[in-house]
Amino acid sequence: SCVLVVRPVMAQAILRDARTGALFRDMARPIIEAAGLDPRNVQIVMIGDPEINAFVAGGQTVYVHSGLLLAADNINQVQGVVAHEIGHITGGHVVRCGEGMKAATGITLLSLLLGVAAMAAGGGEAGMGIISAGQQAAMGKFLAFSRTQEASADAAGVSFLNKAGISGKGMLDFFGKLRKEEYRLSSSYADVDPYAQTHPISADREATLEHDLKSAPSWNNKTDPALEARFERVKAKLAGYVQEPEQTFRQFPPSDHSIYASYARAYAWHRAAYPDKANAEIDKLIASAPHDPYFLELKGQVLLESGKPKDALPALREAVQRSNNQPLISALFGHALIATEDPANFDEARKVLRVAVQRDNENPDAWYQLGIIYEREGDHARAQLATAERYNLEGIPQLALGPAQAAVAGLPTGTPDWLRAQDIVMVSKTALEDKKRRK
Repeated sequence: SCVLVVRPVMAQAILRDARTGALFRDMARPIIEAAGLDPRNVQIVMIGDPEINAFVAGGQTVYVHSGLLLAADNINQVQGVVAHEIGHITGGHVVRCGEGMKAATGITLLSLLLGVAAMAAGGGEAGMGIISAGQQAAMGKFLAFSRTQEASADAAGVSFLNKAGISGKGMLDFFGKLRKEEYRLSSSYADVDPYAQTHPISADREATLEHDLKSAPSWNNKTDPALEARFERVKAKLAGYVQEPEQTFRQFPPSDHSIYASYARAYAWHRAAYPDKANAEIDKLIASAPHDPYFLELKGQVLLESGKPKDALPALREAVQRSNNQPLISALFGHALIATEDPANFDEARKVLRVAVQRDNENPDAWYQLGIIYEREGDHARAQLATAERYNLEGIPQLALGPAQAAVAGLPTGTPDWLRAQDIVMVSKTALEDKKRRK
């Protein structure tokens, strides 16, 4: 299922989805290895944002906007973008950004001192001019630093693609898309000031990289058709999930009988609150691939969210088995088991949800459902811990602190759960103290 996780990253929401996560891991693995990084430590995360963008914000996580996936024509284009962003990671650019800021700040402070001195000597206009010129020079210095980092990431990305044996056609094609976007957003492409941009102009980037990409042995390598088909499914699913249903129905009309169209329409009908029509599309998907865990997951999700949790259990149980206990699917299954309100299902729900949070500790809904089970079983201390985990993941320390303190008081001293509750207490207190200081 597409799970909207209310964890802010730069005020944006993370979209977590089992099928998409698996695609990201497989399409990025050779690039990550070519960069000399461990694929287990690098994450590709989708942000719910219609802009065509991707970024790194520290650590080894690449954030890709949903708008970029929808704009990409194929998975090779996404690989080109990811290779560039991994270039930022290996170059330590987020950490080094402070160097550019420091140089720009130095120019700003010097211009302020000179401007104030000029104004004190009676030259008001001259002083203001010095300050204004200094601010412009500082911004130019920082933008030049930023463009240098972008060019470095481009070059690194090219080397990673070439080493991984992945064609650079996608990278070059995507810069063509960006160039068209720059042209669309400006009154005239000639009016774009290359020195007022954080990135090199896309046309210049294409020209710089074209030789290195086209001369590589991997230039004519083809993308694995199975990987491409998986991308098309992810893209169709995402369209149905994030777009308004009317837009999806225009993009994938009833006359389109492809798997991708049924996938997109299933989500669109579900969002529009027509579960019968959604299920009709899902039945077509399952008929084409009876044991696809993601189609089974969708069937279970629609049944659960349309008030039929008992009917959702067979599809979700098989989806969990077929996906090797994929955590997001397991959490959805646990939710359905609890939603039946049948005590006979609660033991299975607890086991499924425990495995889900052990394998993926970043799903607030899984912790919420686990907390319900603990509370119903009378395990109030672990119910409090589950609540604290949930609010900690959602970035709400004021709500995480109380339950975490209650869990510390109620759990056996020295146990792993007790230590975890203590960690959340300390993290929450630190976050609240920082917030108070900022105020």
